[in-house]
Amino acid sequence: MSAILGTASDASGAHLRDRDAIDVTHGQILYLEDVEVSFDGFRALRGLSLMLANNELRCIIGPNGAGKTTMMDVITGKTRPDKGTVFLGQTLDLTKMDEASIAQAGIGRKFQKPTVFENHTVWQNLDLARATDKRWFRALRAKPSPAALRAIDDTLQRTALTGVAHRAAGELSHGQKQRLEIGMLLMQEPRLLLLDEPAAGISDDETMQLAELLNSLRGTCSMMVVEHDMAFVAALAGEQGRVTVLAEGSVLAEGTLAQVQSDERVIESYLGR
Repeated sequence: MSAILGTASDASGAHLRDRDAIDVTHGQILYLEDVEVSFDGFRALRGLSLMLANNELRCIIGPNGAGKTTMMDVITGKTRPDKGTVFLGQTLDLTKMDEASIAQAGIGRKFQKPTVFENHTVWQNLDLARATDKRWFRALRAKPSPAALRAIDDTLQRTALTGVAHRAAGELSHGQKQRLEIGMLLMQEPRLLLLDEPAAGISDDETMQLAELLNSLRGTCSMMVVEHDMAFVAALAGEQGRVTVLAEGSVLAEGTLAQVQSDERVIESYLGR
């Protein structure tokens, strides 16, 4: 499950540094430089380079096969690049860390299809997400502290799920499940959230509700949102937000939404005329 993370340690067996110690003194939280990934001769990423500012919300768009999911796989340690540099802050080399260690360092990832504990209530899902001991029998018996109870209540309000807190997660709409999984990630206080097409398959109203949720998180963590729904991208990017366009495994264009939408290369390869 993407939202439930295990305890991580580095190669020496010591726990990784606290996520608050991520060095963002240069203003950037994520660096990818000249990243290459090939699968059986197919080059999924071709010299991919980009930077994400601390607490920035960046939308990533591009055609299918552009390398968006592979890029997230590299950032989270699921895929090892053939070459290139991937850093969280100034000091954490993500290419030398495993998936659990990367998650423990403060990177949370949400896949397109929501993954929640459907037989448990919304409240229990959030409680399980914050539990430090992930063995199910310990997690279910662990008594939340007052601070944890406040965090759960705050997350229910932020995700607009207070009214369904005691309903089984399996009874929720698709959009509510999307917000619940984001809430589960928020319970772990991530420094960087990676969201893969969170608006896919949900209604227009729920899409805007999801945009409101992500916009409300500005300043609390950095976010990278891969999306095809351009109305959703517009709601997140606004007039000044930065949008990155990937094509054939590298950055095709970058700028405001208006700038990339008027870029002839983007129109030709992705948006159409």
